[in-house]
Amino acid sequence: MADRTTRSDHSGREEAATPVYGLAEDYVGRFAALDPVAATMAGIPGHEAEMTDYSPEGVARRAEHDRAVLAELATLQPVGSEERLAADVMAERLAAALEQYHAGERFRDLNILFSPVQLIRRCFDLMATDTVDHWDAIAERMSAVPAALAGAVATLGEGLARGVVAARRQALTCAHQASLWGGDHHGVPPFFSTLLRLYDQPCIAGRPSQRRDLENTAAAATLAYSDVARFLVEVYAPSARDHDPVGAETYGQLARTFNGMDLDLVETYLWGWEELHRIEEEMARVAGLILPGRPIAAVIEMLDSEPEHSIHGVDAFRGWLQDLMDRTVEDLDGDHFHIPPPVRRIEAMMAPDGGAAAMYYTPPSEDFSRPGRTWYPARGRTRFPLWGEVSIAYHEGVPGHHLQLAQVRHLAGRLSRFQRTLAFVSGHAEGWALYAERLMGELGYLDRPEYALGMLRSQALRAARVVVDIGMHLELRIPRSESFAPGATWDARLALDFVRRYSYFDEEFVRSEIDRYLGMPGQAISYKVGERVWLGAREEARRRLGPAFDLKSFHAAALDLGPMGLGQLTREVGLWAASGGRAPTSSGTGPLGARDAQQVTGPEFDVGRPAG
Repeated sequence: MADRTTRSDHSGREEAATPVYGLAEDYVGRFAALDPVAATMAGIPGHEAEMTDYSPEGVARRAEHDRAVLAELATLQPVGSEERLAADVMAERLAAALEQYHAGERFRDLNILFSPVQLIRRCFDLMATDTVDHWDAIAERMSAVPAALAGAVATLGEGLARGVVAARRQALTCAHQASLWGGDHHGVPPFFSTLLRLYDQPCIAGRPSQRRDLENTAAAATLAYSDVARFLVEVYAPSARDHDPVGAETYGQLARTFNGMDLDLVETYLWGWEELHRIEEEMARVAGLILPGRPIAAVIEMLDSEPEHSIHGVDAFRGWLQDLMDRTVEDLDGDHFHIPPPVRRIEAMMAPDGGAAAMYYTPPSEDFSRPGRTWYPARGRTRFPLWGEVSIAYHEGVPGHHLQLAQVRHLAGRLSRFQRTLAFVSGHAEGWALYAERLMGELGYLDRPEYALGMLRSQALRAARVVVDIGMHLELRIPRSESFAPGATWDARLALDFVRRYSYFDEEFVRSEIDRYLGMPGQAISYKVGERVWLGAREEARRRLGPAFDLKSFHAAALDLGPMGLGQLTREVGLWAASGGRAPTSSGTGPLGARDAQQVTGPEFDVGRPAG
C-alpha cells in the first residue's frame, strides 16, 4: 500500500490524509491497474495504453482486490463525518461487487450495454487523438484487443462449464454487435477502420511506420471481433438459456446492486402501474393543448412528421444539441445552481454505430482534460424531431448527469478519490437525471407544450420499465383490472407491445430496450425508483426545514454528498435536514427499503408556468 500521510487532489496540491481517504486512494490506483478499460471510462489517467484482462484469472484478481480492501476498511475508524460517509459509500459498493462475483455474474456477463464485448470497443471512444503520442497509446491498446476478447471468451466458457450461463437472447444480440464491429455486415465499415480516419486529420503529423502499425492492429482487432461473433453464435448460444427471466432471488440481488437499497419488488411493480396511469392522464391533457380533441398518438404523429418540428442533418442536429446544452448551463448557473468553471464545458457527440439505441453520457477525466460528453445514436436517421429531445438533453447534460457527475470531480478537497471516480450507483445517477427532467418543467423550461409532452413520454417509458422489468423477470401476472392483456403472464412479446403502447417510441428502439432489460435485470427500474427517492428526500427536507427550505441549497447539499446508494441518500439528506441544513455529524443506520423512502411523486407543473 502507498504512504498515507498525504493525499493528492490530482491538481498538484497535497493535503493531510485520513485513514479511509488514504485507503480509497490506494484502491483507485490498484483498480485502474487491474482494469484499465474501466479506468478510461471513469476518467482515471495513467493506463491509456493498457487493456483489461477479462480472463477468469483477471476477474478473480479484481475480486480479491475488492475483498482485501473491504476487509481493511472494516478495521479503520473514520475521522469525522466526511470520512464516515466515504467509508460507508466504499463499503456498500465493494460489498455489492463481491456479491455479484460470488453469484457468478461475471461468468455470464453478456448484455448490450456494459459487458466486455462493448467495453473493449467503447474505451476507444474516450481516448485522446490529438498527438502522435496519443496514437501510440491507441495502437498499443488496440494490439491488446484480441487477447482481451479471448479472455472474455474464456470466462464465458468457464461459465458454461459451471452451468452459469446467460440467456440465448443476450448471446445473439452481443454477437450482432460484435459482427458489426468485426466488419461482417456489407456496407457497414468495421469500427477500427473508422477510428483510423481520425488519424488522417491534417493536424496529426504521424509517421508512416505508425500508420502501418495502426492498420495492422486495427485489422487484427476487427478479426478478433468477428471471431467473437462466431463463438457466440456457434458455441455459446446453443448452450445458453432459452429462458430470459432470472427469478426473484437473482433479480433482487441485482436490483440491490443497481439501486443501493433493498426493494419490495411487488410493491414497486404495483407502484409502477400507478405512475404509468398518472403520466398517461397528464400526457392526454398536454396533447390536448397541441391538437385539441385528438388522441396522444395523433399528436405525436404530427410532431414526428411535420418539418417545422424537426432538424435535418446529423451535423445540424449535433450543433443544436450543443447549443441547447451551452445555453442551459448559462441559464442555470447562479440562480438555480453553482456550476464551477471546469464543469461548464460539455460536448455533444454522435455515438458510433452498433451500440444500444438510447442516448448516454460519459463523465470528464479527473483533470477535466477530457470533458463530459453526451452521446446520441443516430441509428441511420438524418431527420430529428425535436419535441422529444429537449428533456433528454436535460437528462444527459445539465442539470442531469453532467451537472451531477462532473461536479463531483471538482470536489477533490472534500470527497475521497473513490467517491469521485468509482462510486457510481445507477439509482442515484439515473434517479437524479430523471428528477432533473421534471425539475426543468417546474422551473419553466418546458413551457412549450410539445416539449412538456416529450418529457412526459420519457417519464412514461421509465414507468413502463418498472412494470415490465419486474414483471418479466419475476414472471408476474398482469392485474386483471388492466385493459392490457389482463391476467396474462409477462414475456418479451407482451413487453414489446406494452412499452410501444404506453411510451410511443418506435419499434426498433423498443426492441433494443427489451433486450437491455432482459440482459441487465434491475437496472431499468433505477430511473423511476431513483427519482422516487430523490423526490421523497426533497419533500422530507422541505417538511423538516419549513420556511428555511431553499431549493438551491438542497440541490447543492445533496449533490455535494457525491454518488451513493439510494438508502444512503435517504439517510444523509435526512441528517442534513435534521441538522437545520448543516453538514451532518452523526453516522447513519442500516439500509432503508422502498417503503422507508417518502413515496411522494412531487408537484405537477402547468405548461407555461413554473410550479410553486
